[in-house]
Parts: sequence; structure tokens; C-alpha cells
Amino acid sequence: MSISNSESRTAESSPRTEHSTALRAGSVGVMGILFFVLSAQAPLTGIVGASPLAAALGNGPGAPGAYLVVGIVIVIFAVGFVAMSRKIQANGAFYAYVTAAFGRKIGAGAAWLALLAYSTVQAAMYGLYGAAFSGLLGSAGIGVPWWLLAVVTMAGVQVLGSLNIELGARVLALLVGLEVAILLMFGFTVLMRGGGPEGISLAASFSPAAIATGAPGVAIMFAVASMFGFESTAIYSAEAKDAHRTVARATYLSVGVIAVFFSFISWMLVSYYGPSHVIDAAGAALESGDSTSFVLTPMVELFGPWAGIATGILLVTSLLAGIIAFHNGINRYLHSLALRGSMPGVVARTNRHRAPSVAARIQTVIAFLLVAPFAVLSLDPVLTLFFWFSGLAVAALLVLYVLCSLAVVAYFRREKMAGQLWQTAVAPVLATALLAWVLYLVVSNFTALIGGNAETAVGLLIAVPIVFAAGVLVEVGVERKAAAAGLAADM
Repeated sequence: MSISNSESRTAESSPRTEHSTALRAGSVGVMGILFFVLSAQAPLTGIVGASPLAAALGNGPGAPGAYLVVGIVIVIFAVGFVAMSRKIQANGAFYAYVTAAFGRKIGAGAAWLALLAYSTVQAAMYGLYGAAFSGLLGSAGIGVPWWLLAVVTMAGVQVLGSLNIELGARVLALLVGLEVAILLMFGFTVLMRGGGPEGISLAASFSPAAIATGAPGVAIMFAVASMFGFESTAIYSAEAKDAHRTVARATYLSVGVIAVFFSFISWMLVSYYGPSHVIDAAGAALESGDSTSFVLTPMVELFGPWAGIATGILLVTSLLAGIIAFHNGINRYLHSLALRGSMPGVVARTNRHRAPSVAARIQTVIAFLLVAPFAVLSLDPVLTLFFWFSGLAVAALLVLYVLCSLAVVAYFRREKMAGQLWQTAVAPVLATALLAWVLYLVVSNFTALIGGNAETAVGLLIAVPIVFAAGVLVEVGVERKAAAAGLAADM
């Protein structure tokens, strides 16, 4: 059995109509998809935002090891995920895979969870982006409220999302390349200098004892949050060049690159401060109210004031890249749902660039509706919008990972693949167990992840089953309506 975007291909092979639903097939390769994924993961944001929390609240010098552990778990998950991508080509990855295994109702619930995860993490990025950009302008004597910058950016992202996907990939490649470059400059400088006052020690960060130090569950939780979005490789399968190979290569490459990158940079941060001092340094940064100083201070001390300014600017562009990447991913989820009849057909329409323009407008409205209450209520965009919605997104996505792993097992029990036991059974079962453990760590430490109280944590977490159930119920309604329409046509 093999499922594909047959509607898209049919539209593309026939003469263009007034309202096309076809995406631009064969327009993005491995590197293009890789930059979409790396943009969603926002490497600089992940390092600046998560590393002080993982070190101070988690396992201190063992934080780099936690990134590596999470990378291994995700690689195991990716084995089954890639096996499904080779059988099922659709630009709504989770939705398509879960539907193939468990049917449209459960698949619709998974799709709504994916939309919840991607929409809330994008809204969270808007909060941090607005705050960081406003602070950057404030340092130059220009006062602009964070929410105004966020709204103006929404308009710009909307325009970019309605253009061809190659342009978006080129913009993201530039932004991601700059942020990765400055972090690698820091990492290799520390490495070449032999570390800080205590030198460089692999065992201090990567030995089992180091990883198990303190609260490793908290460090693993923040590591998961930093690697958010690698699975979006499959979202672009309808636009990929040779999708069977491209999606698989981009998935493994993105997981490997981001796991090694985060482990290396966080290890160099530990080496810079010294394993015995890194917890105090991270704690001091958090207590100061400016956790970014944990990363920016070493930058300035090594390279001078320009590095601090450049990193601050690149933090803003890192968040912008992530916002653009999630805008594109959500568009394609909405487009896929509409093609399959789970949303009104108008949502599947594409423009002359073969971009999902209607879905792009809907996504922009969703972003505005998620961000606006925090602006109206004058809530802190970082302490509330960013932390709350980031936590909710991580929890929702982990539920999807578990569900997807179960879907791989169920699907390949029906669709046998000779000689593929590791890909179709062993790895997915192992991934299910490991991801369920990580989900437990996230839920049990959720107040630390969101920086809020128990009431806020419960209110956010309960949204996950509610949204899943809503997706199932909407699909039930859609199927009943279709059945009634078919019955009326037969009469």
C-alpha cells in the first residue's frame, strides 16, 4: 500500500485551472529541507535559551550528554518515521502516517495536535522575537513595543509564505548559516584554546555518571525542546526532488547535525566555565534576569563587544527564521487536510507560485489570535507567551511522536516488508518506550519547563487531549456530512 498526494499530482499534470491546489513539485532538495528543519529548531535560540536552564536546573556539566541522549532517542524514532515516509508520500506527515495505520478519525486528531504544537511554538517564538527585537532597538534609543514588531513581522512572513518555496529556502539558508557560524566560531575557539580554567574533559560531560548527575530529567526535557521540529522533513515530500530519498536523507542529516551541534556547543560552554563552576555561572545568569548572559558573556570576553551585539542581532534573525519555517510547515498541514477533505476545499488552493496561499492567510490569522491576548493583557512576552506555549508545544509533539511510533508498528503489521524487522518493528517499539519515558519526564517537570505554577501547567496540558478529541469529533462530523451527501445523490 502506498499513499501519495494524488490530488496534487493530478492537478499538476492537467491544465491549470482558476483555482489550482497543486504544490510546486520537485522544487526543494535535501539541503533546502535541511535548512527548513534547522530554522525551525533555531540553533542560536536553543543554545541561548535552553543551555543555562539545562545546566542550572538540570545536570550541570552533564547537559551536553543529555543532548546526545535525546539525539540517540530521536535517531531511533527516525528509523520508523523514515520507513513510513518511503511508503506514504503526503505533506501532512503525522496526519498521513497515523491515518494509514488507525484510520481518518485518529489521523485527524493527530493532525489537530500537530497544528496545536506548531502554532503554539510559532506564537512562542513571536513573543521572544518581539521582546528581543524591542530590546535591541531600545539599546539604540528606539522604543517600539514588542507586540507591534510581532504584528508587522506576521505581515512580512505572510507575504514570504505566499511566494515560491525556493525563495523561502534561500532566506532561511542565509539566516541559519549566520547563526551557526558564530556559534561554531565560539566552539572551535574554546576547543583550540584547550577550554577554560579546568581544561577540556569528555568524561565531565558525557560519562554516564555525569549525565545522571543532579536532575537529568530536566536537562533531557530542555534538550527535547531545543530539537523541536526535525520531523518536518516529511511535510515537504510533495515538493521534494525524489521524495523517497530526499526525505530520508534530510531526516537523518538534520537529526545528526542538530544533536552533534548542540552537544558540541554546550560542551564548549561547560569547558569555558569549567565543570565545577558551570552550575554557578548558569544560576547567576538566571538570577540576573538576563539568562542570555550565560552565552553572550563568553562571546564578548573572547571576541570583544562586537560579538555580543552580533549575537543579539542573530538571536532576532534566528527567531525570525524559526517563525518562517513554522509558517511554511503549518501551511502545508492545512493544505494536506483540505486535499483529503478534512477541511473546506478552498484551503487547498495555491497561487501562481504554487504556494498554499489560502492556508498561509489562515496561519497568519491563527498566529495573531494566539499572540494578541498576551499583548492586550500586558503580559510579559517571554515569561508567559514564550515559556507557556513552548512547553505546551513540546508536550503535544511528544504525544505525536509516541502515536506515530505506534502507527509505524500497526501499519507494517499489515503491510509486511521482508527483511525490514529493525525498521518496521524493533526500532518503532523501542522508540515508543523511550519517547513515553521522555513524555513522562516532561509532564512531571512541566512547571519547570513553563516557569509557571501548577494551575497554569494543568491548564496548558489539558489542552492536548481536548484538541485531539476536537479533531476526532470534527472528522466524525465531516464523514457524516459526506455520507449524507452521498445518500442524497443516490436517491
